[in-house]
Amino acid sequence: MTNEIIKNMDDVLTMLDSIVFGKPGFWDKFYSDRGRNVPFFANVPDENLVSYVERGLIPTGKALDLGCGPGRNALYLAKMGFDVDAVDSSKEAIGWAGERAKESGVSVNFLCKSVFEIEDRETYDFIYDSGCMHHLLPHRRIQYVAMIRRALKPEGYFGLTCFAPGYSDEGGPVREMTDWDVYREKTMNGGLAFSEAKIRALFADWFDNVEFRPMDVRNGRDDLFAVRFLWTSLWRKKR
Repeated sequence: MTNEIIKNMDDVLTMLDSIVFGKPGFWDKFYSDRGRNVPFFANVPDENLVSYVERGLIPTGKALDLGCGPGRNALYLAKMGFDVDAVDSSKEAIGWAGERAKESGVSVNFLCKSVFEIEDRETYDFIYDSGCMHHLLPHRRIQYVAMIRRALKPEGYFGLTCFAPGYSDEGGPVREMTDWDVYREKTMNGGLAFSEAKIRALFADWFDNVEFRPMDVRNGRDDLFAVRFLWTSLWRKKR
């Protein structure tokens, strides 16, 4: 078939996507049922993100929220004085986020696009990912890390929240998989769990670590999102 000829690296990536990728439209269907019992549907920001801002770990400036969903973290950053771009590939999610922004009177530039379509160069002071990377196929992380490096200003900050292993009984992934397992088994089992060592291996060449810890579920605040099965980490781009 002519549409299955591999002529360049983009064709290779598309072929690998097709081996594992879920059905088209999954995320639109996921976000269309706003009443389902999904913890991160609540319109409250991540506890670690609030902690970074309240402790002055990240300077106010231009921010990018990757895989923003209904916009809870993007809206928080905008309320705190950041100039925010927020992207998600789901039209349903972006539509919901726009409604929330209008209701709260907050301005966020919501964009329905893939993280791989971001071409900005040294634009952002802060890039935040809450739950995007652990839904990316391993071969796509190469583009993902390159995009963050390209889009961040020198010594800009990158915040990551992703699945930690060992909490399947609380809503985390069933088990930790190797990157090779994904292709052997042709599944990500709902999202990939990462060990601390693996996360450090992915980012340590390009970023200095500022903080690395589990989400704090003992903070005692009901205006924050916090679950035990997520790692949080903050990084600063190396010069």
